[in-house]
Amino acid sequence: MEETAPHSRVSCTNEYGSLKKVIVTPPDYMKITEPINETQKHYKNSNINRERAAGEHAGFLDILRKNGVEVLELPAFPDLPEQVFTRDVAFAVGERLVLASMEEPVRQGESERLKEWLDMYSIPYERSPDGHIEGGDVLTDGDVIWVGRAKRTSSDAVKDLKKRFPGYSVEPLPLEEDILHLDCVLSILDQETTIVYPPAFSEGGLRKIKTRYPVTIPVTENERFYMGPNILSLGNRTVVSLPFQERMNNELRSLGFHVIEHDFSEIIKSGGSFRCCTLPLIRD
Repeated sequence: MEETAPHSRVSCTNEYGSLKKVIVTPPDYMKITEPINETQKHYKNSNINRERAAGEHAGFLDILRKNGVEVLELPAFPDLPEQVFTRDVAFAVGERLVLASMEEPVRQGESERLKEWLDMYSIPYERSPDGHIEGGDVLTDGDVIWVGRAKRTSSDAVKDLKKRFPGYSVEPLPLEEDILHLDCVLSILDQETTIVYPPAFSEGGLRKIKTRYPVTIPVTENERFYMGPNILSLGNRTVVSLPFQERMNNELRSLGFHVIEHDFSEIIKSGGSFRCCTLPLIRD
């Protein structure tokens, strides 16, 4: 009987099940070169302290491992300064891993590096959709695929997903132009609860979200800018969040969530936080 490769299984049906396996990349070559989002513009002059970022990232991986998550490390490459944000380079829908198609030239080499690594570990994947799409714009929940529509994800990609996943309801959510990714303004915490930054969405989009998720935690512009919604769910109503997001964290606790606070203040200077730094392969 043929043995299955140790890393080959992919299974993610939502954003909040028990997280079992993720792909990460250390911030060894992290740097703001030409700013590609509003956060990077803000921090361009101070840039990234790599030693501090490495410490934050290592501490984050300790949290994952202590909570039963198997961490697979994709090596960092000197020519890829944004590679720490592994979530953007692919996304899982059920048992299918789909490669993203990066819009910004500084990030386009990440896809090829990931493909080589997936091949090495015999992890199956599908080609990128037509047009451009990044994993930060894709949130799944059961039979629904939410897709953020701003600069990084095109209408052609949405059409491709609708053809590729006929058993799912693919729901595009138009975003304001200054929004980087959907996961910067929306986090699905369970079947009823979300964190949301309302000004990012159209009236129709916000109505769709609130219809499916009756419990919403709205965040302010300041909380959104400092990556409040980009938390990571570990499952069992446990999330990893930034310590200075006090108001949001207290509201989460009041709803019965266990909040693990971890400093990620150096890494968020590049425009991403805990969710951005993890590419889940398995959520049970």
